[in-house]
Amino acid sequence: MFLVRRAGRNSPGPRPRGQSVRAQKRPCVHAFDIQNQGVQILSFPEEAAPSELRVQVREIQEQAWPTERASDASADALNHDPSLRPLSMVLVDEGVVLATLDILFKDIVHAGARHAAAGLSAVVTRREARGHGHGRRLVTAARETMIERKVDLGLFTCDRPLQAFYEDAGWRVLPGAVLIGGTPQEPFPSDQPGFDKVTMGDFFSPESRRARTSFHGSRIELYPGKIDKLW
Repeated sequence: MFLVRRAGRNSPGPRPRGQSVRAQKRPCVHAFDIQNQGVQILSFPEEAAPSELRVQVREIQEQAWPTERASDASADALNHDPSLRPLSMVLVDEGVVLATLDILFKDIVHAGARHAAAGLSAVVTRREARGHGHGRRLVTAARETMIERKVDLGLFTCDRPLQAFYEDAGWRVLPGAVLIGGTPQEPFPSDQPGFDKVTMGDFFSPESRRARTSFHGSRIELYPGKIDKLW
C-alpha cells in the first residue's frame, strides 16, 4: 500500500543496513487529509519505495550518516530487517524529499504480557531544509500511523538532546526505562557505556495503557535482531 497525506507548509537517527532488493512494481496510490497542494507525506513498505524517492532518501541519510564506500550507499539497498516489516515515510514538496523516517514493528513480551510494538528509526531531515518543522510533522504523522495500524504501543530511543523534539511531536519519556536491543545471545542495551539516550514511547491500546507503569524504570526486552539493534 502506498499512502499519501497532504500536509500544511508551516510545520518541521541510527541506521543499520540490509540486503539489496529492487521494487517490483509501483503500488496503488491513496490520498487523504487533503489541505494544500505541494507538500505531502507518503508511506510505503521499504522494499516498494519508488526509485526516484529512494535515491533522495539515501542522499539525505548520507548527509547524516556517511558511509565509508560509495557502493555501500546504493539506493537499492534496504536498511532494515524485513522481519520487522519496515514502513518508510517521507515528507515531500513538489517531488523533493525534505524529511524521512522508518517505522519498524515487532511483538514484545514485558512483565508477562504480549504487546504489538512499533518504533521509529532513521529519522532525518534534509540539511538545507532543517528548522522549518518538517521533521516534527513527519514524526507526528508516524505516531498517528501507529495508532491507525492498531499497535499497542510505540517505543524507541533517542539521544538526550533530542528529547524535547520528540515530546513536541507527541511522544513521552519513559522514566528510567532502558531498551535492550540486539538479540538475547548478544544484547545491545541503550544504557551501555558511551551512550546518552532516553527511552521515548506512548501507549495506544487500553491494555498497554493499563500496563504503562510496568515500563517505567524497567529493562524492556526489545531484541529486534543484529541488523536493527535499537530499531
